[in-house]
Amino acid sequence: MSRIGRAPIKIPQGVTVTVSGNTVTVKGKNGELSQNYADGISVQLDGDTLTVSRADDSKRNRSNHGLYRTLIANMVTGVSEGFSKTLEIQGVGYRAELKGNTLVLNLGYSSPVWYDLPAGIKAAVENQTKVTVSGAGKEQVGQVAAEIRSIRAPEPYKGKGIRYADEVVRRKVGKSGGKGKK
Repeated sequence: MSRIGRAPIKIPQGVTVTVSGNTVTVKGKNGELSQNYADGISVQLDGDTLTVSRADDSKRNRSNHGLYRTLIANMVTGVSEGFSKTLEIQGVGYRAELKGNTLVLNLGYSSPVWYDLPAGIKAAVENQTKVTVSGAGKEQVGQVAAEIRSIRAPEPYKGKGIRYADEVVRRKVGKSGGKGKK
């Protein structure tokens, strides 16, 4: 049996879980998330513990077992604690600011880039070069952070652009300028 799939999910205080049909709905202080799961998988709620099991050992059910257990555990963590990703902006004159629900990025283009944040996602801008994206859905937080990063991905020669806080950008050596010419 899957080691990940058979681990029970502990439900913290203030989080309510509802299982109806093939849908799990989780409500907490950070919002409400729901997830549909496959037919060969079953979810049981026993007090403050949630267990995910599979009907048989077919290849599809074995692969879905750990997947849906992890997705449900991420929903429980998301509505209770939330997820966040930090982006750093590097480059002379590159900066970000938050106007309402829109992130305004000055990244060396001829005009600023306006990025509207989707529902359920919040952003915080610290000292104009650090943007923290947070929300309840782990997948949605990662997707928004990736979209913001793709506006100006870090380039390998000077390292300018938007990068994740823990990302290491491999730097390349530029031209050698006049060496070897006679």
